[in-house]
Amino acid sequence: MRGRAAVLATMQPVPRMSALQRLGAVVLLLALFGCRLETARQPGAQDRDQAPHAATLPRPTVGHLQEQVQPDLERHVAREQAVALEALAGARSFPAGFKRPLMVLALTDPWRGMLTIEQSGHHVAELVRSGTEHLPALIQALEEGMDRHPEAIAPLPTPTGSNAEEQVAALVSLLGQAHRLRTTALRKLSPQDRRFLFDHAASFVEHFYPNVSLTESPNESELSEQTLAEAEADRRFCEFVSERLDYGALIAAAQVLARLSDDGWLERLGESFRDRQALPSPPNGVTGDVVLLRETPYGLLVIGGEGSNTYDLDERFALVLDLGGNDTYRGTIAAAAGMEHGNSVVIDLAGNDTYQASPLGLATGRLGVGLLIDRAGDDAYHLSQGSGGTGFAGLGILYDGAGNDHYVGAKLTQGAALGGLGLLVDAAGDDRHTSFGYAIGFGGPLGVGAVIDREGDDRYQSGEKYPSSYNAGDAPDEKPGEPHFQYDSFGIGTGSGKRIFTKDPEQQSYGLAGGWGLVIDLAGNDRYRSSNFSQGAGYFFGAGVKLDFGGHDEHAAARFGHAAGAHYGVGLFVDYGGEDRYSSTGPVYNGGTAWDLSAMLCIDAGRDSDVYDLRRSDGLGRADHHSWSLFIEENGKDRYLVPEGMGRATDASMSGFFDLAGEDTYVLPQQPGIVRRSNGQTEVDGSGGLFVDR
Repeated sequence: MRGRAAVLATMQPVPRMSALQRLGAVVLLLALFGCRLETARQPGAQDRDQAPHAATLPRPTVGHLQEQVQPDLERHVAREQAVALEALAGARSFPAGFKRPLMVLALTDPWRGMLTIEQSGHHVAELVRSGTEHLPALIQALEEGMDRHPEAIAPLPTPTGSNAEEQVAALVSLLGQAHRLRTTALRKLSPQDRRFLFDHAASFVEHFYPNVSLTESPNESELSEQTLAEAEADRRFCEFVSERLDYGALIAAAQVLARLSDDGWLERLGESFRDRQALPSPPNGVTGDVVLLRETPYGLLVIGGEGSNTYDLDERFALVLDLGGNDTYRGTIAAAAGMEHGNSVVIDLAGNDTYQASPLGLATGRLGVGLLIDRAGDDAYHLSQGSGGTGFAGLGILYDGAGNDHYVGAKLTQGAALGGLGLLVDAAGDDRHTSFGYAIGFGGPLGVGAVIDREGDDRYQSGEKYPSSYNAGDAPDEKPGEPHFQYDSFGIGTGSGKRIFTKDPEQQSYGLAGGWGLVIDLAGNDRYRSSNFSQGAGYFFGAGVKLDFGGHDEHAAARFGHAAGAHYGVGLFVDYGGEDRYSSTGPVYNGGTAWDLSAMLCIDAGRDSDVYDLRRSDGLGRADHHSWSLFIEENGKDRYLVPEGMGRATDASMSGFFDLAGEDTYVLPQQPGIVRRSNGQTEVDGSGGLFVDR
C-alpha cells in the first residue's frame, strides 16, 4: 500500500445484481457452511466427548448482537450505511483473480458474511474440542471456507488389535490410498506443470508481498520487468491450483492420512512395537534404536524405539513412527523433498523433541500432503520459512497433542498457505508462537491458514522483523528499534491477497485475491503481541479471523490490528469472555477499523470488565473511504483510554461504537474538536459515525 494516498485508484463501474440474485447467493453460501460432512468415528476410537477439556463453548454472538445494535444503525446512520454498501458492492467486479465467495459475501453483505464466518469458526472449534478423531472433518471444514470440497472416498478398515504385521499392513494400505488420490489430483498436470508448481512454491514463499507498487519510472505506469515476471508466475501458480490440480482429491488424501491422528489407533500402534527388539543397524540418516524398517512403493516406513533417536530426513522416507524418547528431527520432516513421493508422515508418540526444519520442510504440503503428529512432550519447533503446518499447492498439517511447546518461525510459518491449506493444532500446554510475519494463521491467495489451540496459557507474537512502508511518510528519521519505527506482521489471523497498485487495467489483472487466515484459542489466559496488520486483519479480498473463547487475555497490536484492514479487506475479531486488556503501539487503526472499501467487526462479548489502552492509537469503530465497521462491547465496567475515534466515519463510510451495558470510564485528553464520551450518551458525527453507550 502506498500510504494513505493509495485510495480508489482503480475503481470500476459497479454492476447491480437483482434482489433475487443477491438472496440466492446468500442462501447458497449459508447452505455451504451449514451442511457439514463429518468423518465417521473409526472403530476402536475412544469416546472423548465427555473428556474434562470438553466444556461447552460460548454461544455465537454476532447474530444476537446484530439484533441489539441494528435499530440504532437504522435510526441514525441508515443513509450512510446504504451508501457504503453500494460502494462495497463493487467487490463483485473489481479486478482481482480467484476471489472466494465468502469474502465477496462479507464485503457486500457484512452482517451475513460475519455471521457465516463466526458459525464456521465455531464449527472448527467444536471439532478441535471433541478430539483427534475429528481431524479429517476439521480439514474439510476449513477448506469449505475456500469453497473447496473433498472427493468422496471409502475409508479403509483399521486394526482393532495389536498384531504388528496387521498394523504394518494397515499403514502401507493407508499410504497407498493417499498415493492413489495424489496421483488422481495431478493427472491433469504435465510433468513440466508439476515441476513449475513444486519449484515456484519456494519462490512464491520467498517473494510474497501483499502490495506491489509502481516503479519510479517517469510516468509511474509500468511494473519493472522482474516484478512483472514474478506477478505472471504467481498468477500462473494460482491458475494451476485452481483449474488444473484436482484439489478435491488432494483434500481426500489429507483426510486419509489424518486418520493416523486417532488416539486409539496410535495407542495400539505403540503397544504393537514397544517390546520389539531393535534391528542390528538403523538406515542411513537415523541414529538410535530402530525396531522396523520396511521398503514400500511409497518410500521407507521406519519405526524408531523408545530411546532417543536422531532423524535426518529426505525423500526416501514415507512414514516415520517414533515410540518415545527425546528425539531430534532435521531436514524435510513430514514434507516433500522431491516430486516423486509428495506425501510424507512423521508421528512421535512421546518425549521432549526438537525439530529443525529446512525451508518448506516441516508439515508442509507441496504438491502433496505433509502430516506431523506429536502426541506428547515439551517440544521445540525451529521453523525455516514455509514450514510448520503450511500448504503451497498442497496441504500441510501439524498436530501437537500435549506439552509446553515453543514454535519459532520465520516467514510463512505456523498455519500459513498460498494455494493450499496450512493447519497447526495444539491440543494442550502453555505454548509460545513467534514469527517474523505472514504467519500464525495466514491465508494468502487461494490459501487457508489456521492455528487452533485447545487449552493452555499461550503466547503469540508476530512481527518486529520487516520494516513497514509507512515509515517513509510517518517517521522518516526513525531507526529500527526506536519507539515510532513500524514493522509489518500480517499474522495472527490475517488474510491477504497480492494487490497490484496501478492504473493499467492489463497490469491490474495480475492482482490476486486473498484467502482466509484464522487463529482460534479455546481456553487459557493468553497474550498476543504483533506489528502492523494482525489479529483479525484483512487486506485485498482476504479475510482475517481471530476468536478467543475464554480467559483473561492481553491483545497488543499495532496499526491495523483487532479487526482492521484495507482495500477490500474483511476482518472479524471476537473475544468471548474474561477480563481483557487491549493496547497498541499505533499510530492509528485498532478495534473494528476499515480503510478503503473494507468491512470489519470487532466484538468483546461476555460480562467481564475490560481495558482499552489506545493512547498511542485510535479506533474502536472507525471507517474511511467507502467502508463499513463496528466495535461492540457487550457488558462490564470498562475503561477506555482512546484519544480519537469511537464511532467515526469519513468519505461515504459507516462506523459504529457500541457499549451495551455497564458503568464505564472514559479517559480522554483535552483536545480541541474531540467530543468527550460518557455513559448513557448517543453521538452522531454527521458523516456516518455513531457512538452509543447504554
